[in-house]
Amino acid sequence: MKRFLLSAIILLFPLAVLSCNKTPEGGETPEEKVPAVPTGVRLHSATTTSLTFQWTAVSGADSYTWKLTQGGSQVKSANASGRNVSIDGLTPGTAYAFSVCANAGGKSSAYSTAVEAMTEGNAPTPPDPEAETICVDATLVLELDSAPVLGNSGLIRIYTSDGTEVDRIDLADLATVDILESGVTVPKTQMKNDSKFTSFMDALGCGKRYRIVNCTPLRVKGNTLEIRPHYGVLDFSSSYFVTMDAGVIQGHHGIEPGKWTFSTEARPKDDTRLRVAADGSGDFCTLQRALGFANASGATIFLAEGTYEGCLYLRDKNGITIKGDDRENVRIVYPNNESYANGSGGGATSRPTLGAEVGTNGGRSLFLVENCDNFVMEDLTIENAFFVSDHKGQAECIYFNSGSNTHKMTIENCSLLSWQDTFLTKGRVWVHNSLIAGHVDFIWGYPEVCLFENCEIRARAGGYIIQARVPKLTDTGFVFLNCSLTAESGVADGSMYLARSGGSTDYYDNVVFVNCKMSSVINKAGWHPDKAPNPNPPTATSGWREYGSVDASGKAVTGHNPLGKVLTAAEAEPYSSREKVLGW
Repeated sequence: MKRFLLSAIILLFPLAVLSCNKTPEGGETPEEKVPAVPTGVRLHSATTTSLTFQWTAVSGADSYTWKLTQGGSQVKSANASGRNVSIDGLTPGTAYAFSVCANAGGKSSAYSTAVEAMTEGNAPTPPDPEAETICVDATLVLELDSAPVLGNSGLIRIYTSDGTEVDRIDLADLATVDILESGVTVPKTQMKNDSKFTSFMDALGCGKRYRIVNCTPLRVKGNTLEIRPHYGVLDFSSSYFVTMDAGVIQGHHGIEPGKWTFSTEARPKDDTRLRVAADGSGDFCTLQRALGFANASGATIFLAEGTYEGCLYLRDKNGITIKGDDRENVRIVYPNNESYANGSGGGATSRPTLGAEVGTNGGRSLFLVENCDNFVMEDLTIENAFFVSDHKGQAECIYFNSGSNTHKMTIENCSLLSWQDTFLTKGRVWVHNSLIAGHVDFIWGYPEVCLFENCEIRARAGGYIIQARVPKLTDTGFVFLNCSLTAESGVADGSMYLARSGGSTDYYDNVVFVNCKMSSVINKAGWHPDKAPNPNPPTATSGWREYGSVDASGKAVTGHNPLGKVLTAAEAEPYSSREKVLGW
């Protein structure tokens, strides 16, 4: 990240923080009425992006207030009803301090002694702030003396060294978005084709199309303001300067031309082997810029450990492989949802100007892949991190849109995490040794054939695993071979069905489970009976089918309803290996 340090004389308004042990008007709080300070505060567990803390319950306390600080600055604070809290949206490999106070009858104790804890993983290491050049897609970082508070008007602009404007972020567009606790911005209203293009949207170019998506061009983190230039506005081996109007940050006089300058690195020499690293040590800092740059006839993109935020678009390129350094520690994460963008989306033929209609909106998936053959993803995690309390709303991790329905995709040793509609596909697909998690139709689509082999299919709440919309009766459809059907903790037994039908005669419910282990989360009926599948009854080659299903203990599963057919060994043989299912 390119960093720019402002003078200490800049005046900023501090962020409001929650506080404990306030004395009401009229005198001192009686000592006996103030609850005790919580004790036994400790770290319970940590992940790369979350910390969970516990403490000993305080007698008489009706709630608790906690705060989390980083480097002496408060980053999160909230109330809790119980004696534990899990805090999400944190930075990997980063040290934090946690403390908590008790509340009772309107009185609050002092905060407990802070407990230090660190998230797992490796913290992103920014480039040397004195470096002459940065990645062409690096995040620009404005360092301040205290936490910045954004205003509601004014422009941040980037110019070439000769004074040509190449990008702008308009603070007036903040009125169109909500800021999540993580700092990510999401739209207040759903993006549709006639929505007006704002500076809190982006146009992701790949092939000859642009995917119009919501984005987060500004983000406050501690005492810094992160500025993320829009896709493709910066060129290689070029010099730029940044300006900022007064009022963009409350109490800030702005940045004049020539005060903040930077240059970009040279174009990578090889467009068939690219490395992406968020810390600026690779060819690119973002996966999207690497996808746009990659050779259209084939390339391997290596992803260093780290978190990569933002929607993605790949179009009109064959033989592209994205390979992470580590499945758990290479994370592609961003919130998208049907309420944020309408439909499964597509690519626009041109990049809209600010204020113009978007034309074709980019849809609700995190990653949209269009017209690409032999696409491969390995050793990484993709999470559509949208959140609403009931987890409703279609929100795909990936939509593999093969117009011919013959393009190939391989997903090897990956995790795909969402809730509704996690995985949407067409084409000829092999998913191997991977995790797919969700709760409603979280595997669905229109494939000629899609094989899940040695995969975990995990229910995150009650619902339905599959909704198949296979175009032809003779198409194989969805095949699950040697998979485990599991559930997250707390998901009720019997609350998940193997499949449900859309009830249409325009497509076919071709799904088969072979030698799969089904946990108690699977309903005893197996197949959802609300709408009959097509065809009904099933045959040995079409409709809902299974063979060799066992429960968690290895005992044969019996009693699924007759909407599904139990195959014989001979009937199941065509689904017994990748070669037999896919022919490759």
